[in-house]
Formats: sequence, structure tokens, C-alpha cells
Amino acid sequence: MIRVRRLVLDILKPHKPNCLDFGKAVANLGAYTVTLTVIEKDDQTETVQAVIEGINVDFERIQNVIAELGASLHSIDEVEVEGEVESAV
Repeated sequence: MIRVRRLVLDILKPHKPNCLDFGKAVANLGAYTVTLTVIEKDDQTETVQAVIEGINVDFERIQNVIAELGASLHSIDEVEVEGEVESAV
């Protein structure tokens, strides 16, 4: 089984929800650790770097909650994926 352990995403989000509420919404999808860093800010939006870590990060659900919060995913900047060695029978 392949598991995603870590994602680094570039996200453009509106000022509301704030980073705390945005991070909570993403973390609430699983047992994730979420770190948001504001990279750039203008009158209506913020560009944030989101680092999401967990045992099995569900990218599709994260992508959906990003859209539900009025934000857009600009890019996937880094991934950490773990595979499992299959035993011979």
C-alpha cells in the first residue's frame, strides 16, 4: 500500500477564514499536523504555504476542503510518499 506522509502545497486563500480556522479545517480531515505560513498578502487574498503531515494524507479530501473554503490550490511543491514491501508467498 502506498501512503502519502507529507504534502507541501501553495494555496491562494481569501483573508477569511483566517489561517487558524483554515488549518483547523484541514487538520480535522484526519490525524494531520498542519503548518501554514503566509508568504504574501494583498488587499483580498493571502498566499500560504501549507505543510500537511500524517500517516496517510488524503489529498483528494484536502483538495475538496480547500475549494470549500474559497481557496485555490496553486501547486504541489513537495511530497513524501511511502511504499510497502510486499512479502513473497
